[in-house]
Amino acid sequence: MEATVEAGAIITAHELNSKSAGVKPPLVDVRSASEFASGHLAGAISIPLDQIESRIADLDCRKSVVLVCKTGLRSTIACNLLQQLDRKAMVLQGGTAAWEQAGFPLVSSVKTRWSLERQVRLIAGVLVAAGSLLALLVDARWAYLSGFVGLGLTFAGITDFCAMGILLDKMPWNRPRKPPCSPGCCSS
Repeated sequence: MEATVEAGAIITAHELNSKSAGVKPPLVDVRSASEFASGHLAGAISIPLDQIESRIADLDCRKSVVLVCKTGLRSTIACNLLQQLDRKAMVLQGGTAAWEQAGFPLVSSVKTRWSLERQVRLIAGVLVAAGSLLALLVDARWAYLSGFVGLGLTFAGITDFCAMGILLDKMPWNRPRKPPCSPGCCSS
């Protein structure tokens, strides 16, 4: 079952971009911090979906906010949550993918375009596949590697503490980079 919102609670990339700065509603990106860092709309604040209810006080109850994620699914879920709490919210149709496809810029603060969650899934998948293959071809004890990764992911799911994610977050490709200077912003 796909999450949906009312027709009036959707705004397209072109509609949002055409609003002038003083009229543009606040932008709330509901993706993870690493996804936000990899590319977000200028002026957006980061409130990940799993924190939206606990950070409701960060949102001005007098203003309608535009919720943003990569494709619109998570922002639709957040919109429904906020509407249940009598908050005004809209969803950027198609999310940052539609924004970028429309030719509008994203602000990026990391060199990678991969979210931290995607990196964890890739590394975990490679380790499980390698452990399984080595267990079949070299020594059955390599199966422990796959089991260890599986237990680590289970632990991360239960406790919301992912050691692999923390380790990957410290890697050089995930560090924030200094944005390029625009005219008049830097002292010479």
